[in-house]
Amino acid sequence: MRNKIFWSVQLLVLLSVAVAWGLARPQARQQVIEQVSGIRQAPEVDVTRQVPLQIMPLYDRPEMVSDEDLAAVLWQVRPKFDRKNLRPNLAEHAIRTWSVHAEFRDPDVLSGKQLQDFLLDHGTFLLSWGEDSIPLLDDRPTGVGVNWGEIRNHSYHHDHMLACVTEAGARLDTPVILPSTRQVTLEQILRESMRDFRFDERETEWSALAFGLWLPPEKSWRAIDGREISFDLLAKRMMRGYLEKGVCSGTHRFYSLMVLWRLDQDYDILSDEMEAEVYAHLELIRDLISESQFPDGHWPSNWDQGAEAVSNPIEDAMRGKIIATGHHLEWLAIAPPELHPPQELIENAARWIIQTTKQQSPELILQRYTFLSHVGNALSMWRKTFPAPYWKQWQAEHPEYVFVPEVVEEAGPPEKDH
Repeated sequence: MRNKIFWSVQLLVLLSVAVAWGLARPQARQQVIEQVSGIRQAPEVDVTRQVPLQIMPLYDRPEMVSDEDLAAVLWQVRPKFDRKNLRPNLAEHAIRTWSVHAEFRDPDVLSGKQLQDFLLDHGTFLLSWGEDSIPLLDDRPTGVGVNWGEIRNHSYHHDHMLACVTEAGARLDTPVILPSTRQVTLEQILRESMRDFRFDERETEWSALAFGLWLPPEKSWRAIDGREISFDLLAKRMMRGYLEKGVCSGTHRFYSLMVLWRLDQDYDILSDEMEAEVYAHLELIRDLISESQFPDGHWPSNWDQGAEAVSNPIEDAMRGKIIATGHHLEWLAIAPPELHPPQELIENAARWIIQTTKQQSPELILQRYTFLSHVGNALSMWRKTFPAPYWKQWQAEHPEYVFVPEVVEEAGPPEKDH
């Protein structure tokens, strides 16, 4: 009898604790965890969705990007990679372009699921890089980090992997298998990213992109040091400094800013003043690229100099031209028409980038894949679609399709990633 009473009391205590924990404010739960673990925790933010938001394309321009040209470009940027020592940067760009749902008839081309497993399952990563490699995923006391930097088996940019799998449509509850074999979810990577975010980093565009696709309607939250982080501050950070100094001649900043502006239209994540400032900044970019396009249709890497870039041209490598042209076409595909340069310039840019991509040899495609993948995404959006669904339909209607490039440039020494 005494034992029954004892265990009944213990059960009531446990139930009371569970109820109290569930009703406690996030700050209170955070304090308890910190006291028990001795590790400072990031403030808890309620993420209300399991599927990330998606920025939809606005235009369908078959006169600018024909069915045949889009198929040829997508053929060129299929993720046909050697599984041995696969660079995470290649996988991240591929999954971001093709999505987690992509499927291909060719078994040598990695599907969206295979790309996701490589990035989020340490066991699959080991099959590529071997037991002695430094893991991509970092199992920390505070959460799950992603090792990044110029080491070939690391992600190249901070939060780039998170942003790419987010744009690819990975669910928040997607399993993540760590080096310890512990299984968590993508949510732990997102929360660790929020915990270790710093405004003084050189590159914040991928953090802003990932946070924008997961956190609305939340518009601000607290960092681990207690400082308030908001989409206003993220936008201001991306507009700071010289226009061309960001990655890929600054173009990733404009894409992330355009994403935040589009999200603000539905979720009001920016203040009215910051929304106007972002719009004015993108108007400036529009005006500069309206003046800096060359007669053949490409934008140079120093596009930020406006007309000066054309009147006093620099010796620009082909990779710089592809990066600037492809990336500008990408953010313009999700921009309202008021932020577009004249339509003729957009059509000229599309014509140049289509022809240039079709002329790349398989060796050059692999060398330049990280920025050519943006071309596939950009041109798909100008047809109001995305690569995976378009390719699925194209494969069904053209089961024997093979594109053979007319190569006009030989592959040179390896080119730097971006």
